[in-house]
Amino acid sequence: MKQFAELYRAIDQTTKTNPKVEALATYFMEASDEDKLWTIALFSHRRPRRTINTTFLRAWAAEIAGLPQWLFDESYHIVGDLAETIALVLPEPQATSNRNLSSWISEMKSMRDKEDDIKKEFVLKAWSSLDKDSRFLFNKLITGGFRVGVSQKLMVKGLSKSLGVDENTLAHRLMGDWDPEQDSFNQLLLEHNPGDNLSRPYPFYLAYALDMEPDQLGDPALWYAERKWDGIRGQLISRNNEIFVWSRGEELVTDKFPEFKVLTSSTSTDFVMDGEIICYKDGQLLPFNILQTRIGRKNVAKKHLVEAPVIMIAYDILEYKGEDLRQLPMYERRELLESLCGDLQSTGVIHLSPLVAFGKWKDLILEREKSREHHAEGLMLKKKDTIYQVGRKRGEWWKWKVDPMTVDAVMIYAQRGHGRRANLYTDYTFAIWNEEGKLVPFTKAYSGLTDTEFREISTWVRKNTVERFGPVSMVKPELVFEIAFEGIAESKRHKSGIALRFPRMKRWRKDKPPQEADTLLSLKQLLSS
Repeated sequence: MKQFAELYRAIDQTTKTNPKVEALATYFMEASDEDKLWTIALFSHRRPRRTINTTFLRAWAAEIAGLPQWLFDESYHIVGDLAETIALVLPEPQATSNRNLSSWISEMKSMRDKEDDIKKEFVLKAWSSLDKDSRFLFNKLITGGFRVGVSQKLMVKGLSKSLGVDENTLAHRLMGDWDPEQDSFNQLLLEHNPGDNLSRPYPFYLAYALDMEPDQLGDPALWYAERKWDGIRGQLISRNNEIFVWSRGEELVTDKFPEFKVLTSSTSTDFVMDGEIICYKDGQLLPFNILQTRIGRKNVAKKHLVEAPVIMIAYDILEYKGEDLRQLPMYERRELLESLCGDLQSTGVIHLSPLVAFGKWKDLILEREKSREHHAEGLMLKKKDTIYQVGRKRGEWWKWKVDPMTVDAVMIYAQRGHGRRANLYTDYTFAIWNEEGKLVPFTKAYSGLTDTEFREISTWVRKNTVERFGPVSMVKPELVFEIAFEGIAESKRHKSGIALRFPRMKRWRKDKPPQEADTLLSLKQLLSS
């Protein structure tokens, strides 16, 4: 664990890429194969599930630290992170443990079904034998909250440097359904057989947000334009007459979208498509909030299949008849995709993403403004001769989203943030006026402002809190903010009857009194617009 803690500290103490890659490469050259595999898993979002209730951890930590529970909880609210709070309040360790990362994780996982007294004995023994950094990571792992400021792409760079294997090759081998308890390091990364995992997807190619005028991209004849569909990005895999569906978050979601199983009886062609999963019914694309009724459900009921049926809008093909096509220019991949989508049209579940015709860049401005009419978020611009790359690359794929919708709202609750924002009030609840002239809460937001603004607001919150509910402060309804959001939908879960998609603070409206904030009626009118 100490070796892993040293890696974490080295990564956490710098924002520069090269030192992070160097620290990762050194670790991968020195650590055991078991620890390397678990480190790869943790850095690629395959962290263990929580095995011990955080309520118990808080109580045990307060007991060992000799603190009353209320004081520990107050400390937790100030620090903003449970794992860090526990690591800070515990007394110095009584021994030194040399156990490695994989050993600790194995025992953590074995605690899931144990009695509470056995769990407590395990946790207290760990706390008494680990230094502060190792305790912090132990706490993160046992609560299922481990996150690190390193992208999977950066982790792959360090791994590539240590192994001498191409980054793209490693990125592909790390995709799909593998388990650090079932697969060995060599099997996964050094003894790879392309046929050993039929379901394995490819790493996704990601676009940058367009941060310039489109005419700066050069000759428009060199570019494709298509809608940026408002659904779930995924890969649809057909191999050996089996169908697999992967989300961009590397989650195998085949069972959640049984509509695609019709392909097993409709084609014997092997292929991998990249596209958007979106609800489609009676010849019409449906808004994202309809798709949300299926997201996160363990079992998809017949009701959902009837009310929210899905299709894939395909916009790229990565593999055809067993051949990896990613190195072909996009115009060649597009020709193959059009042909395959034509063959699969009768299934009803595969639709080709149509190209948006344009001769000049200014022609696309109007098309972009029509995006919401098509249940799209904007436009995608893709250079015709580009290969399908790994991760986010600047210059050849751009997303050009429509301007967000906005509403002016009053802040009524504030809560401290986490991590470096633990001492600042950064998480806010907002309200708008209903027909009776009362403020109704309708959304939360925590991003969009500068650190200077957060500090100024935090000072104001401390002076204007009228009531506290644990970590949440009710404040005087005086501050107005412009809230930007991507979509709006009816919601039975919220008192206001509406829910916003991707809300964030666009600006602090110091020029506007709370009486001039928007109304619930004006917001509901957007539902039909």
